[in-house]
Amino acid sequence: MTEKGLITASDGQHRCWWCGEDDELYRNYHDTEWGFPVTDDIRLFEKICLEGFQSGLSWITILRKRENFRAAFAGFDFHKVAHFTEEDVERLVQDAGIIRHRGKIEATINNAKRAIELQKEFGSLAAYFWHFEPTADQRPDQLNYETLSQIGQTDLSKQMSKDLKKRGWKFVGPTTCYAFMQAMGLVNDHLDGCFKREEVLNARAKLKKPQLKQS
Repeated sequence: MTEKGLITASDGQHRCWWCGEDDELYRNYHDTEWGFPVTDDIRLFEKICLEGFQSGLSWITILRKRENFRAAFAGFDFHKVAHFTEEDVERLVQDAGIIRHRGKIEATINNAKRAIELQKEFGSLAAYFWHFEPTADQRPDQLNYETLSQIGQTDLSKQMSKDLKKRGWKFVGPTTCYAFMQAMGLVNDHLDGCFKREEVLNARAKLKKPQLKQS
């Protein structure tokens, strides 16, 4: 790893250090998903739930189980998950393909109900989450390893966390919320010099931002 936090893999491309050099799944996630702007409600719900499951674990652990999670939680269609019963909780606690943490499983079902409420109030989950996007002056001037490694949470991720908790969401602390913002493209935290940074900048520039529902 260079002092800028970049690694050079076998394909010769410079990437953010965290995805490693030899895990194809992790590299593909870095190259095709992380930081690219997402406005699909199902994907947003999936990610914030999986970030909750990640708490205390590494993301690669969750990523390797993601397809199992999708099968277990009806593709993270929150309208379906909201109807899960205690029988479903017991089924999921026994599912070795996911993280068998009863509190996080119950939180996902609870959050599905809260997501429906949020969608009704704001028009979409995307409209709600994207109104926490920081402005340019709220972002670092340079994005290197030293800078990024010191950003575990921000004022906006704290605001998102506080507001979600007020609305009854669970396992949505400020660090979880910032990781969600990074992954879903609300911020572009690909390091300066990463070969994906410019592509993400362009994708964000072309994005049609979801609008809040007019009251």
